[in-house]
Amino acid sequence: MKTSQLKFVNTIFLSLSLFVAIGCQNQADKTQLDKFKATVQIQEQNKEIVREVINAIASGDLGKLGNLLSDDFALYSPVSQQPWRKEALYKARNTHFAAFPDWIHKIEIMVAEGDKVAVKLTQYGTHNAKYKGIEPTNKYVTVPATHIMMIVHGEVKDWWALEDNLGLMTQLGMELKLIENKN
Repeated sequence: MKTSQLKFVNTIFLSLSLFVAIGCQNQADKTQLDKFKATVQIQEQNKEIVREVINAIASGDLGKLGNLLSDDFALYSPVSQQPWRKEALYKARNTHFAAFPDWIHKIEIMVAEGDKVAVKLTQYGTHNAKYKGIEPTNKYVTVPATHIMMIVHGEVKDWWALEDNLGLMTQLGMELKLIENKN
């Protein structure tokens, strides 16, 4: 083969190799992009499930709420030593809304990562009926909260709730009292 023919064959070979490498790279990028898009889509679906849970609680639609919670649902909170199951959540919701019938949940921030959704929200309402031993004060209260929910197969399986219950009770007139240690 002549030198010019050899150069031509080498150029063709290098060009084809480059096209194959670029094609494979683009395929790898496309696969990675497709995985990213699927993850984002699942996270958005999970955020929508959390919105539906909050709306079902606000509207009192316990049937819908029950459909959004898994059979082995558990809610963990500092106010309870044992996790709440569905029935305990329903009871707490109804007790709370009986005392604060105008209760509102305002979502401030919602972030999803993997199967978990974190929500920072502010809750508002007027104390119109007896609540945890406190007679109605007709005070409008504000309670910040942070909730994290784990979504499995389209249902909330685990829920971690942290709400400013001390702040709520203080707004309703409860006072803290320092008890001296007599030792």
